[in-house]
Amino acid sequence: INNQQSTINNQQSTINNQQSTINNQQSTINNQQSTINNQQSTINNQQSTINNQQSTINNHYLLLSRKLKNSELNRKTVQEFKETVKTPLIIILDNIRSLNNIGSVFRTADAFLIKKIYLCGITAKPPHRDIQKTALGATDSVVWEYVEDTFMLVQELQGQGVKICAIEQAEESVTLQRFQPELNVTYAIVFGNEVKGVQQEVVSASDTVIEIPQYGTKHSLNISVSCGVVVWDLFTKINTYTK
Repeated sequence: INNQQSTINNQQSTINNQQSTINNQQSTINNQQSTINNQQSTINNQQSTINNQQSTINNHYLLLSRKLKNSELNRKTVQEFKETVKTPLIIILDNIRSLNNIGSVFRTADAFLIKKIYLCGITAKPPHRDIQKTALGATDSVVWEYVEDTFMLVQELQGQGVKICAIEQAEESVTLQRFQPELNVTYAIVFGNEVKGVQQEVVSASDTVIEIPQYGTKHSLNISVSCGVVVWDLFTKINTYTK
């Protein structure tokens, strides 16, 4: 009996030792889990910081790209426009039939401080509601005049030292990107009828024929589009000289 009791005590001691080992291992596991939890918490905090920084960056770019309200555009009054030094460019509309095109030209002229618009031949005159649809009031700011005969007007302007540039596809034309306006010279750019273009006698009388290079199947631009392209190009070149 004593031997059996000793054996039982030894087995109990072994069990106790094993339980102690298990408890130590569980403690180690708990410590490791605590370390993992702390690391995960650190990672979560870092991710939160990154998200906040990204949000700050996004808000910054949203502020940079915010669309301006009309009240923030520093638009001139009609009187201020009239008193502003103008770009030395004149626009001549040679028998333009579309009133919407005429209005669009006025709006472009207002945007780039064009000196004057001449309306010739069948080109309609303000006030007219179809012109106003696209001009949006630019007929009040931009100086304009009606002259019946485009050719006679061209000769008159040349007599005043104005250089005439017909915007047309013609032999010996100069591509727009190659044309360089001279310093202290006023230029009159002539845009022709939507179907027939600039009259041949006006093309022949012009000092230069400027062509907008085109690379598609039509080789035809709406007159209001042509006006925007040419005016912006010449405005940029002229202002480069003056600055």
